[in-house]
Amino acid sequence: MAEAEGRVVAISRSARRGTPKTNAREARLLPDHGIEGDAHAGPGHRQVSLLAIESIATMRSKGLDVGPGAFAENITTEGIRLLDLRVGQRILVGECELEVTQIGKKCEAPCAIYRRAGDCVMPREGIFARVISGGTIATGCSIRVLERTERSEMKKERGGQQPSGRSLVRTVAGPEGRWSGGCAGPEDARPTGNGPDWASQGLGGHPGRPQP
Repeated sequence: MAEAEGRVVAISRSARRGTPKTNAREARLLPDHGIEGDAHAGPGHRQVSLLAIESIATMRSKGLDVGPGAFAENITTEGIRLLDLRVGQRILVGECELEVTQIGKKCEAPCAIYRRAGDCVMPREGIFARVISGGTIATGCSIRVLERTERSEMKKERGGQQPSGRSLVRTVAGPEGRWSGGCAGPEDARPTGNGPDWASQGLGGHPGRPQP
């Protein structure tokens, strides 16, 4: 069973694909789109990506100088067990509702991190979601799993409106049902700015100024 509550450690976005994501203190989630200003946002089932800080810590234990955003995830979480979530479950990030649409991903080519460490966590431990209801999220805000009764109440509050449905996808490969290869990404996937929370946890070390 998934740990039901956690918090947002960092928010990251990039204006262009194939470039390192920059940490931001806050961002707007747009319904059926993703993070405003992020190159990976748009129609489809992979509007927002999430990865746990615990997964990043695993890569740091291998000697890599990486932090939130290094794996091109939009939202870095702490506490909530993302790997225990199921496709179709809803999570509340601050006041924004997301629906889990994919667990892990298939990558066609090893990224720089995979080549350096022989491993990359995003294909196995990252998850993807679409935005059901939008708003502003910020580092430090809560993230929790929504119960079905809560989902019904929130739908009533929205007048029964929700983004147009697209097929949910569960990525499955390998004996554990998760991708085990590397992930495609820029040569230097390190984030270009520090968020206000994770640096104090020893997961920083990347100079830069948080973006608004």
